[in-house]
Amino acid sequence: MMKNHLLKLYITGHTPRSERAISQLRQICETELAGQYELVIIDILERPQLAEDEKILATPTLIKVLPPPLRRVIGDLSDVDKVLLGLDLVPPVKTHLAKEED
Repeated sequence: MMKNHLLKLYITGHTPRSERAISQLRQICETELAGQYELVIIDILERPQLAEDEKILATPTLIKVLPPPLRRVIGDLSDVDKVLLGLDLVPPVKTHLAKEED
């Protein structure tokens, strides 16, 4: 079965912050994209050239490679709505409507 989403997560070492980002992202992906995604984790300490090629300035940085268009989510991945919006998995209109109802 072909994966519909290709995601790359850039981290800095195996720190608690990096492990938390990986865990949060996997949880989001399993909920929203179960079986339809490939997640590639890249430690910029081990592969600095990849980080340079992608112009990674901060970690964690999540890049949605497929489907186009390319999207980036930088920083804390604990805000599920922010991550979903950044990955184009939730239409912006839905997010705005939810905020207006508060």
